[in-house]
Amino acid sequence: MNDNRTPVTVLGLGRIGATIAEIFLRNGHPTTVWNRSADKGTRLAELGARRAPTPAEAIAAGRLIVVAVADTGGAAALLGSTPGGLDGRTILNVATGRPDEARALDSALSGRGGYFLDGGILGVPQTLGTPDTLLVYSGSPIAQAEHADTIVELGNAKYLGADAGLAGLHDMAVLAGMYGMFGGFFQAVAMVGSENFTAGEFTDSFLVPWFRALLDMLPVLAAEVDSGKFPVNYSDLAVNQAGLANIRTVSRAQGVPTDLLDPLQRLFDAEVERGNGSASFTRAVAGLIGSGAASRN
Repeated sequence: MNDNRTPVTVLGLGRIGATIAEIFLRNGHPTTVWNRSADKGTRLAELGARRAPTPAEAIAAGRLIVVAVADTGGAAALLGSTPGGLDGRTILNVATGRPDEARALDSALSGRGGYFLDGGILGVPQTLGTPDTLLVYSGSPIAQAEHADTIVELGNAKYLGADAGLAGLHDMAVLAGMYGMFGGFFQAVAMVGSENFTAGEFTDSFLVPWFRALLDMLPVLAAEVDSGKFPVNYSDLAVNQAGLANIRTVSRAQGVPTDLLDPLQRLFDAEVERGNGSASFTRAVAGLIGSGAASRN
């Protein structure tokens, strides 16, 4: 091992944690690992990792400590049960969690003399360490300056700023977009499935080509949103209000409920009632933001 490379520790050796540890080993970092089930560290030990018997000993061995457990609540519990100061070490949490959880953990760790970075991994173990994985992270600027060159070894790393909650917000927002896509997929295959078409045939022949074409629209739609004026580049709100109503009618006629689509219809309807029918259908974003602000007041 190269003693000039940052000593790292990985807590949690599931698929993500084990892959992170392997990347660090491959890149010459002195690497210490810990997992509740010690046998998960056997292969990494064969590759040169040191297995620590306790989380405290694992933390003491590293300068950058990556926590890769199931969620941020679990990370907080693990770190909270480990006594002692952190002496300027950086904790990088890559467990999935909410912004408020990240901010609370940031506060707790700074009180112990440590620095905190919260991260979200948008990728799978097979793409970690390549540009195909996006790693967003936020938190201590001091930690970012010290460890940016190490963190970037895990993928296409983007630092979002000093607020520890920003990475979790972006992670959750990307996943919200993913689940919106899945909701549309579920609705679509249920509709054609009611006439005994297979999901595979319909997806390969219709959905995948259409979804790929839609991806090229997203930057244009984002520019409409950012303008605040919602010019029509593709389709106005009134047309989409009527179109979605027809989709819901057909879906119900096929015996498929419209629970996944009804909230979007309500949003379109409300914006048209406000006189925004001639604006782009992206005007719905302003309706969402306005509704959210009203609910917080």
